[in-house]
Amino acid sequence: MNRPPYALPEDSDKPFKAVYTGACFCEKVKFEIAREKPLDAKFCHCPTCQKLHGAPFQWAAIVEKTDVHFTEGEDQLIYWNPGEMSQEYILPCKISCKNCRAPIMDEGRNMLLLFPTLIHFDNLEDKRKFYPSCHIFYSRRAVDVKDGLPKWAKHKDDGRPIPETLDEEPDKHRNKC
Repeated sequence: MNRPPYALPEDSDKPFKAVYTGACFCEKVKFEIAREKPLDAKFCHCPTCQKLHGAPFQWAAIVEKTDVHFTEGEDQLIYWNPGEMSQEYILPCKISCKNCRAPIMDEGRNMLLLFPTLIHFDNLEDKRKFYPSCHIFYSRRAVDVKDGLPKWAKHKDDGRPIPETLDEEPDKHRNKC
């Protein structure tokens, strides 16, 4: 593909200057990031992220497509569109390594959701720039997370934040077993 993040923009006046590098688990897919800090970062608790990551939530940093460039292993990428249940490259899609199956990013129509656990940070200060600002889809959480960050039932700034724990919620909102 001849567009970011798969190729550098041809019509750009500014050169791509990598600030960070990253790779999948097996290191067959490598990429560079030309942004010091993301536009935002979030923990997502939606059921799709829980299932695809095999975890109670995912950590994603939002960046522009032009901020990321694959340097190795583009031929090792596989795509998944959960809406269409398709492995074809249809936006929005999930991008993983064909070899180790590590999730690398979600590609939307305009932005990327990059997974900071794959970024090689030189120090804790740089890593903190990618720390999440909030939790989204927290009403669908598998576990409570007591970290003091705002918790949103759906998307950030959609309504009012919700409590961190079930103990703080009225009984009518509890999942009863």
